[in-house]
Amino acid sequence: MTYFISFFTENDWTTLIYCVNLIIALTIIFLERKNPAATLAWILVLYVLPILGIFLYLMLSQNISRQKIYRLSEHEKRVMGEELREQTADMEAGRFLFENETAKSWKRMIKLNQVYGNAFLTQNNEIELLTDGKQMFQRLIHDIRHANHSIHVMSYIIKDDRIGKQLIEVLTEKAKEGVEVRLLMDAMGSRFINDWRLRDYLGAGGKAAYFFKPKLKYLYLKMNYRNHRKIAVIDGKCGYIGGFNIAREYLGLKRKFGYWRDTHIRIKGGSVQDLNARFIMDWRFASGEQVELSQVYFGQAEGGGNCAVQIVSSGPDSTREEIKRSMMRMITFAEKSVYVQTPYFVPDPSMLESLKMAAQSGVDVRIMIPCMPDHIFVYWATLAYCGELIRSGARVFIYNNGFLHAKTLVVDGEVSTVGSANFDRRSFRLNFESNAFIYDQDFASRMERQFLEDMKMGYELTLELYEKRTHFIRFKEAISRLLSDIL
Repeated sequence: MTYFISFFTENDWTTLIYCVNLIIALTIIFLERKNPAATLAWILVLYVLPILGIFLYLMLSQNISRQKIYRLSEHEKRVMGEELREQTADMEAGRFLFENETAKSWKRMIKLNQVYGNAFLTQNNEIELLTDGKQMFQRLIHDIRHANHSIHVMSYIIKDDRIGKQLIEVLTEKAKEGVEVRLLMDAMGSRFINDWRLRDYLGAGGKAAYFFKPKLKYLYLKMNYRNHRKIAVIDGKCGYIGGFNIAREYLGLKRKFGYWRDTHIRIKGGSVQDLNARFIMDWRFASGEQVELSQVYFGQAEGGGNCAVQIVSSGPDSTREEIKRSMMRMITFAEKSVYVQTPYFVPDPSMLESLKMAAQSGVDVRIMIPCMPDHIFVYWATLAYCGELIRSGARVFIYNNGFLHAKTLVVDGEVSTVGSANFDRRSFRLNFESNAFIYDQDFASRMERQFLEDMKMGYELTLELYEKRTHFIRFKEAISRLLSDIL
């Protein structure tokens, strides 16, 4: 081996490395067909950091948009397609009965989600807003303890700490009682949870699966294409969706971050079926267990309210960017206000222009971001984009009471969205995400009030403050923005 290495001179190794980088660059240009900005960003990385660039490519790149990850049976396609087509046709013909005026006034956006996102509209939903981690976790554990026949939990992160262990212990108890329990985790986000740590849970009859599990143990080369969804469905009657993962920092128990401000919702009503269907499709891919979607999707879910909801999902297996398209529709048709909360603000040009046009049209555009980074390059890119929006008339607020992890958008106090998708390119293009789009004035008003309360926990980043940043910060912003398509 030593002879083999010494056989090549330093120039030979340099030439070999650049040849490998050239092959990767040609692959990106001609085979993966990324958007031009991402292509140029990768070529820059491969040229400037030739050795590191190869490893970054293995971890962050590759295109899976042509892979058929989710397959429906012909019966599932027929039944789900017929119901959606019938609902869309009824709306177009004026036969559809809207349960509230807000949904009726946003019927064009509803149609967009029907046609583009295959999202069915349900109108019998009761929604509980959860913004505190301890409250959310207690609510979830309470519902799990009272489950009678099925528990489905999917999370990007479940850590091997006392919060993660508590969840697994409760799931183990329910599995022992004969409840059908399925636990789906992203293989990288939940990399410290494995079958050995789940031995009691699996021994009790619980089922577990890992999304995109690496072929070689502990070798997590793919940082992209992660299942970032956070969904739980209990007995097919109540469901959870939002930004909270399962770990102690999400309950504000980690000193580094302090209080953790996030947003989740608990739903009872017809949209729980759509959450369950999303879980089952992810479960079938990750586990190989062929659970019939009709068992969970085509029944009647109990409802206790009149909130209209669509569950929209997107992922790198498709080029449609369904969640981003829905958010853009909300922003471009805003007349009074656009309130965004996100830990990472790295919009692509189309989303950035939508926000700038709204602000320049006199719409009250407000963006709230955290005061501290947990991904340093993303944080500097976030500040760069916020500065551009401030110059266009938007207002930016820094949350200073711990870490802001909420992923929400509220428009005109009428329509809102809560889910797992951050306001960045990674969520829009590279991760598997799910969001609830809610057409209800009362709920949107609650979201607005929460935003205004959160404003009291920080300060406004004015243009004057932004312009005072140091030259070093400006340099970091410039580099991070240049690489924003691959962050």
